[in-house]
Amino acid sequence: MTPRSLTKILVANRGEIACRIIAACRKDGIGSVAVYSDADHSAPHARLADEAINIGPGAPLQSYLNIEAIVEAAIKTGADAIHPGYGFLSENAEFAQAVGESGLIFIGPSPEAIQSMGNKGVAKRLMLDAGVPCVPGHDEGEGSLEELEEAAASVGFPLMVKAKAGGGGRGMRRVDSSTALRAALESAQSEALNAFGNGDLLLERVITNARHVEFQIVGDQLGHVVHLGERDCSLQRRHQKLIEEAPAPNVDKALRAKMGEAACAAARAIGYVGVGTVEFMLDDRQDFYFLEMNTRLQVEHPVTELVTGIDLVLLQFEIARGMPLPFEQADIALQGHAIEGRLCAEDPQNDFLPQSGQIALWAAPEASWLRTDTGVETGSEIGTFYDPMLAKIIVHGADREQARRRLDWALENLSVCGLKTNRLFLQQLLRSERFANGTATTDYLQDIVETLTGKVGPSPIELAMLACAIWSERCKANAATGPTIRHGRKPGTRFRILLADEQFECRVLEAEGTWQVSCGERLLSIGVANVEAASARICIDGVWSNIRHCQTPIGLHLAWKGAEAVAIDQTYAVEGESALDAEGVLAAPMTGRILELAVATGDLVQEGQVLLVLEAMKMEHRIVAPFDGRVQKVFIAEDDTVSAKSRMIEIVPDGELEG
Repeated sequence: MTPRSLTKILVANRGEIACRIIAACRKDGIGSVAVYSDADHSAPHARLADEAINIGPGAPLQSYLNIEAIVEAAIKTGADAIHPGYGFLSENAEFAQAVGESGLIFIGPSPEAIQSMGNKGVAKRLMLDAGVPCVPGHDEGEGSLEELEEAAASVGFPLMVKAKAGGGGRGMRRVDSSTALRAALESAQSEALNAFGNGDLLLERVITNARHVEFQIVGDQLGHVVHLGERDCSLQRRHQKLIEEAPAPNVDKALRAKMGEAACAAARAIGYVGVGTVEFMLDDRQDFYFLEMNTRLQVEHPVTELVTGIDLVLLQFEIARGMPLPFEQADIALQGHAIEGRLCAEDPQNDFLPQSGQIALWAAPEASWLRTDTGVETGSEIGTFYDPMLAKIIVHGADREQARRRLDWALENLSVCGLKTNRLFLQQLLRSERFANGTATTDYLQDIVETLTGKVGPSPIELAMLACAIWSERCKANAATGPTIRHGRKPGTRFRILLADEQFECRVLEAEGTWQVSCGERLLSIGVANVEAASARICIDGVWSNIRHCQTPIGLHLAWKGAEAVAIDQTYAVEGESALDAEGVLAAPMTGRILELAVATGDLVQEGQVLLVLEAMKMEHRIVAPFDGRVQKVFIAEDDTVSAKSRMIEIVPDGELEG
């Protein structure tokens, strides 16, 4: 076979994976082309590539999911190949077909392989024929909701409702009893239609006390298939992976060989060419069941790279050229341990609501054993069109415990200001007992999430007092005024601070090189140094420590000893200006689109009743009534785009209704 030439690759993606692929192009001496939407015109990936071309508005359907626009961009820029990354069109058989028909190389498997694995029902039948164990379930017949309701009894509860064309946790619901089945079917179907354009569903039995273990496989155009070991991705929330590691802590050599051969058999069954992942559920008896095959590069591929020393993106290039695999199964050896944490713009203390806004500060630590894959930087705008993942923090260690400690350290020393993230939540997961001892299952996070999302670290009053000391030190050092420091403010005065929905009256006096901050009956003597740096030094009771801080348009973002908050200086704010009619008015928790409005003015509602469905960050969020009452006024309509904190529905409480 004569190798094909790769001289310029168009990357049909955005964010961290686009940056990762562009970096690989540069490493291999290949030209790179980035595509970007209107919302990403200044994104890092668009600047990192040798060339960049606009493909449409911010909405994914009009840009990153626009097959015609992407193929035209590749032809226009003279690219000879397209790399789809993950997400978006990466597992779209129609896209792979269009790329091939245009004379370009699709860096991935054939359209037929994508199609066969993209439909979970077809995939399951193929795997059974190949001798790969599968989860018991139902995917026969027409698949009507009524038929699925009848089949559920034979499948047994708990069960999973899954979109046949789905992935990434969308169109997927766990159902524990028959009473909740109909609502789960309708919700999953709606989400699947919205995400994939296909609402077909199947049922699968839930494997309890299970681990999510997946195998990285690679296949060349000559029919050779090799696996590169496994990853454990059991820590998931709503079927979205949070922490991944390689190798899996509970897989020995014999089980690895058995599962690895099943993964390779799955790939051979569909003539797989390229890099892919075969996912299994592994129960407490060490029996395993096929879940699905991802016909693309996985988000968590870096942990495999760190334990094998194989660059999977460069390997994809070689396979696309037509080159044989440069190794055999016996050559693969796993060295040490790697763990990855997905850093997302979301609020763990508010049901993990996705966050949007500007990153006022991004500063990642550096170490020889640390890798940070990201597509953001200081000043990046995080909108609502795309997935909220900001970065992947990946570490390597001699063993699992060292890797765990190193990832904890990396997260502790990562600075992200301007919006809320799950950084502290990831640290708590790493420190939890069952993750530390390697026994966490897919149910583990569900069992402990409320414990992990509770308030941690210093109290709000302490953080408010620290903010006063930092502001006072800034004023003293350079007499400058930040966005929330008023002109004329002198160090050693009164502050009114709003922090964590509480207001604190503080007084600050300078005494012998420290700031004496009082708030109610509390008094702290605070020393401050390096205040102009993102990580300042503070001294309390003779003990020095680092505090990360950043001034944003909203206020002073603080991160200290496991707590994060934004301190807002309201010293000169007009009393009562923010009260308005907030009581009884539901505000949007985030920027998004009104997908469904279920009530109208005058309707009686009960506490917990769904009032509307808000779509943001590719997820549906149901807004419910906080109490019994009547809808007094509706400020929004279906398909409206609302900004965070904007008014949506006013409800008069039951006790205030007339008559």
